[in-house]
Amino acid sequence: MGFDIGHPEITRAWSRFLSTCLVGGVVLGASVLTFYLVSPTRVSGTLGRKKTKKPIRVYMDGCFDMMHYGHCNALRQARALGDQLVVGVVSDAQIIANKGPPVTPLHERMIMVSAVKWVDEVIPDAPYAITEDFMKKLFDEYKIDYIIHGDDPCILPDGTDAYALAKKVGRYKQIKRTEGVSSTDIVGRMLLCVRERSLGDTHNHSSLQRQFSHGHNQKFEDGGSGSGTRVSHFLPTSRRIVQFSNGKGPGTNARIVYIDGAFDLFHAGHVEILRLARGLGDFLLVGIHTDQTVSANQGAHRPIMNLHERSLSVLACRYVDEVIIGAPWEVSKDMITTFNISLVVHGTVAENDDFQKEKHNPYAVPISMAIYKVLESPLDITTSTIIKRIVSNHAAYQKRNEKKTESERRYYDDKIYVTGD
Repeated sequence: MGFDIGHPEITRAWSRFLSTCLVGGVVLGASVLTFYLVSPTRVSGTLGRKKTKKPIRVYMDGCFDMMHYGHCNALRQARALGDQLVVGVVSDAQIIANKGPPVTPLHERMIMVSAVKWVDEVIPDAPYAITEDFMKKLFDEYKIDYIIHGDDPCILPDGTDAYALAKKVGRYKQIKRTEGVSSTDIVGRMLLCVRERSLGDTHNHSSLQRQFSHGHNQKFEDGGSGSGTRVSHFLPTSRRIVQFSNGKGPGTNARIVYIDGAFDLFHAGHVEILRLARGLGDFLLVGIHTDQTVSANQGAHRPIMNLHERSLSVLACRYVDEVIIGAPWEVSKDMITTFNISLVVHGTVAENDDFQKEKHNPYAVPISMAIYKVLESPLDITTSTIIKRIVSNHAAYQKRNEKKTESERRYYDDKIYVTGD
């Protein structure tokens, strides 16, 4: 039996069916279009795009006087607690009022702190104590989330905790102090070295040494007559060196610049010459001379800091890519080839430039290869400069240290009573 599409009933049925399909298709199409337009991948700024995480900003302040690897390690630990580290450098006036005269002035301390690889921003003239007004400024203007300090006491002249307010509002975090080094200990080492050189003034210097140093004179300690005068409490580990290292070598065809030295009592003069050297290439390799090499060329009283202490201070500098721990005095052809060195540089200000007059110039090979360059040192500062500052103001520094000791004593006495409650 045939199917008669021309029949009126069948025609009307087909019309209804087609209309239903047409309406359903429009509705389905609109639904699909709507889903496409409002789908998560199309919604701007909400579900489609991952929200940008607000960086955690942490703040740490300090005097950073005679900055050493202990300070650098504190900054490294502080940076690990957030995404951005803002550092406040206390003003000279505030240090004088609370502790005594600083060895290094503010502009030198700013250079040192700014050069530490873990520091993102520096605030000059920071107050010694965290006041309510300054804390509000940190939170509102600098967007600081947490205030960081070490587990060593920071006591104001009135005996109160300098970070009491930050602790009260729950925005305080603490890091572990680096054992084995302190500015006080370093001053003691310097004075021991001075005492050895000027026995005529033994009374003043030895008295000051007793106030500052935790070390002892090695020649009396072990019964020998050796040249060593300092006992470092620093115990180097491979883990610490890795923590300070960049962990990256030079890239292909990188221009490698080499500079060497003692880098004793790492100071602003060192930082500035390293900055210039880094600007001459793609990778800065720094050679750190051994203790024996430094003593042979600068005298038995040097270095103040041992090889590994000096290496960590240099490694913490943002301009340094790699160090040779225990670099040779002479830059040889083999060394240049091994490290693919393109340029060897040396500053105009150095602790000892007598090598230029000697028969065996340590830079004779790079000079003969026409890859040696003398850089004009931006600052006229040497390790001896720092030592002279200490010696010339020994009375003020002695008073400063006595004040610190009394503050610490009061602090720990209070802690004993709190613990006993």
